[in-house]
Amino acid sequence: MTVETTPILLDIRRDVALLTAALMDINSVSGNESALADAVESALRAIPGLQLVRDGDAIIARTELGRPERVILAGHLDTVPLPTVEGSLGTVPSTWESGVPGTGILYGRGATDMKGGVAVQLALAATMFDGGAEPGKDVTFVFYDHEEVEAVKSGLGRLVRNHGHLLEGDFAILLEPTDGTVEGGCNGTSRFEATAVGEAAHSARAWMGSNAIHAAAPILSRLAAYEPRTVNVDGLDYRESLNAVKINGGTAGNVIPDRCVVEINYRFAPDKTPDQAEAHVRELLEGFDVVRTDAAAGARPGLNHPAAASFVAAVGAEPKPKYGWTDVARFSELGVPAVNFGPGDPLLAHKDNEHVDADAIRECLRALRSWLAD
Repeated sequence: MTVETTPILLDIRRDVALLTAALMDINSVSGNESALADAVESALRAIPGLQLVRDGDAIIARTELGRPERVILAGHLDTVPLPTVEGSLGTVPSTWESGVPGTGILYGRGATDMKGGVAVQLALAATMFDGGAEPGKDVTFVFYDHEEVEAVKSGLGRLVRNHGHLLEGDFAILLEPTDGTVEGGCNGTSRFEATAVGEAAHSARAWMGSNAIHAAAPILSRLAAYEPRTVNVDGLDYRESLNAVKINGGTAGNVIPDRCVVEINYRFAPDKTPDQAEAHVRELLEGFDVVRTDAAAGARPGLNHPAAASFVAAVGAEPKPKYGWTDVARFSELGVPAVNFGPGDPLLAHKDNEHVDADAIRECLRALRSWLAD
């Protein structure tokens, strides 16, 4: 028996902070984006002047005005899982601290990462043709699924493979939270497994074996003593980090372990490739078996591009580096200079008290609307 669900209607002309709350109220944890994607698609199809393509739970909406410059505005629809701690504020549905919708602080999953940015995209699309006006640039809006999970599932990656020609442009803005300033480029990220081996034995006769967990101590010592670098790339200082993030070894409480694996995450500046980052980790952990299990290249800031420079000037704040990995790297691989710019404090992303100020969302919309009109 097929259960029919009532389509969710989004009023994308309402106040952008209220629109943010409406988006947050639709549960869209990674893998569960369909209802939100349906609502976004329906709202965009009602806007004359946009050409739409949907691929799974990802949507591309483009103007075709023949402008000499095309800007891409991109954002992901999914969130990390809901918190399990009782009394958490990072919930679905959202809540207003003031008790007055649209006023003050908005709490809930996706408040910063990144329903405020998606709301700004939708508000821009809804109003860009109002009163016979037209944007000074052609605009491509991109909404995609599965950003918060492993890269192989990425909706943006799928769009690149299936509709890469529709993602061509002169400049891209990813509306990830940046606290209202421009964050250029992003660090790369890679993961490794470093293995120490030993010989199993009964723990009552430990001298008959060799303890692999003990043998892994130098791995941890080298990582603990490691001093991460700060690397200047095109005028921005990127802080690196290299850390053990998980350790696994042993089979039973009375067995000397014969194998211990330390999982490592390296966040590296965009001056190096994933292969160069791997070489750096291998040099540090020489003598141990090291296997790279995942890697994603970073992206240089690209702030010297004319469109990027004009956008930074329009925002007015001093640009900063993006320490985490974002999908600006995918646009960089396509040859499209890209930056991060969106409402909300990135330090609050994924936290159980995730929140955003309503006025920060409105200010982000104002800045982008003004720049697009030029």
